[in-house]
Parts: sequence; C-alpha cells; structure tokens
Amino acid sequence: MSALELRGLAVSYDGVAALCGIDYALAPGTWLGLIGANGAGKSTLLRALVRLVAYQGTVRVGGAEVARLSRRRLAQQVAFVPQTPELPREMRAIDYVALGRTPYLGYFAAERPADRRVGHELLARLGLDALAERPVGALSGGEVQRLVLARALAQEAPVLLLDEPTSALDLGRRVEALELVDQLRAERGLTVVAAMHDLTLAGQFATEVALLDHGRLVRTGTPDAVLTDAELGRYFGASVRVLRDDDGDLVVVPRRQRGGPS
Repeated sequence: MSALELRGLAVSYDGVAALCGIDYALAPGTWLGLIGANGAGKSTLLRALVRLVAYQGTVRVGGAEVARLSRRRLAQQVAFVPQTPELPREMRAIDYVALGRTPYLGYFAAERPADRRVGHELLARLGLDALAERPVGALSGGEVQRLVLARALAQEAPVLLLDEPTSALDLGRRVEALELVDQLRAERGLTVVAAMHDLTLAGQFATEVALLDHGRLVRTGTPDAVLTDAELGRYFGASVRVLRDDDGDLVVVPRRQRGGPS
C-alpha cells in the first residue's frame, strides 16, 4: 500500500489553474523533494494534501481518502510545516511543541508525562532545549523554524509535509534539521514530502524528486535522473552545473552568464 497517493489532483484560484491533474504514489519511507521555480505549485500541492485549499481529484494517505477523514484523524496521519505558521507569541516553546500531541488527547484531556517527554526530546535534538521555557515571541527566526518543525515531529504522523523547512536557518542548522528528519525517516519509516528551494540539499536528502512547472508534474525520478544541467536550465531559466563532491554527494552550482552588457 502507498503511504501517499495522488490521482488527478487539481487546484484552481479564481478560475486559474494552479495544479493540473497530478498523479503520484509514494512508498512508505520515501523522501520526495518537490522542486520548481517560484509559482510552480509546490506550496499549493502541500496545502491541498492537508485540505487547506479546495481541490479536485483524490488524495489518499495510508489507503484512506483525505477528504473523508476528520481533522483529528488527518492530523494523526499527516503533519505539516508551512512557510509562515501562525504563532502564539506568549506561549512557552515547550507548550507550543506539545500542541503536536493534541490529536492523541481526548476532549478536555490533560497532557500526559509521555507527551511532555516527546517535546523535550525533540527540542534537545534540534538544539532548543535551553529555550524550552522561553516565549515563542522571544525566539529568533531560525529558532522559530526549528520549533515549528519540532511541533510537527511531535505529532508522530507517518507522513510529514515540509514547505521550505530551512529557509530561515544558517547553513549548519539547515543541514542539522534535515539530518534529524532523515534520522526519523529511518527510525519510523516516515514518508517526507518537502518543497525545497536549495537544489543541492534536495539532491542530497531526497530519495525521489518531482519537478513542477506551471502546476504540471514534468519530471520525476531519482535525484540523478532529474537534477541535470539540461533539465534545471530548461525549467529554472538558469545556467547550472551538477557535480559530485569527493564524498559522492550531488552539488548544484550556478554558473555566471558571461558576455553580458559591460
């Protein structure tokens, strides 16, 4: 059974198509890197998967149709890290992460010690344990981004959606956060779908890559198959070179356009 299956997924805004008949299926434990130029439809696709935008077609998670799941059940199956989350600025960091446990608590039920333990473990793994008691509004942009990731991971859902999850992080923290996601993918069999602006990181972490262009799925496959000089030049409108470093990791390097105006 697929962890996530899309059939004929389409989204329109005011009559203008944002996604056009997307078909895709992901096996459990896959990391799918969504790439494409700005406006290609990456964020729209992720938001459709958690019913934040109306869509046509079918989305199934674990064999169940998303459209038929309650909000509570959907949150147990899919966790989502948006680009711009709404944040309760006065709430303590540890309490914010604990919100990820809400789908597993009964109505009016109190948080359990095990829920608090999950939150503290995730804060520690993301280098935020010293900030557990600090208000969310007092954290830096990079700290907030890691905190939002911690909350999503606290849901312990089998599918994790990430929309540019490291855009506010410096290089070291960026790799650190993605390494944690990859570790949990190995530990839990987590399925990850991540919109990724950094093509080098997409090539190094994703097991599959899907290239979107104007709402259409134009290329899919392994990073080696999709991240090529020709494909990236065609769909990103830039000159790049795809290399391998000494460890065999894929690296996407932009190339200067020489010979322009003097």
